[in-house]
Amino acid sequence: MAVPKRRMSRANTRARRAQWKTAAPTLATCANPACGAKHLPHTACPSCGQYGARGALRQVLEA
Repeated sequence: MAVPKRRMSRANTRARRAQWKTAAPTLATCANPACGAKHLPHTACPSCGQYGARGALRQVLEA
């Protein structure tokens, strides 16, 4: 494993750590007009279970 030869200064350490940012997740609106809830993209809607615009063909059932 690599070991640094010299101690990293406080300014360099803090400049490097300043890049550790979190971002808010992007949300998609449910394609079901009756639902319209926000959910993560490419996942089934947690409130109605629909995935995508073709809801009658692609209904996700909860087990």
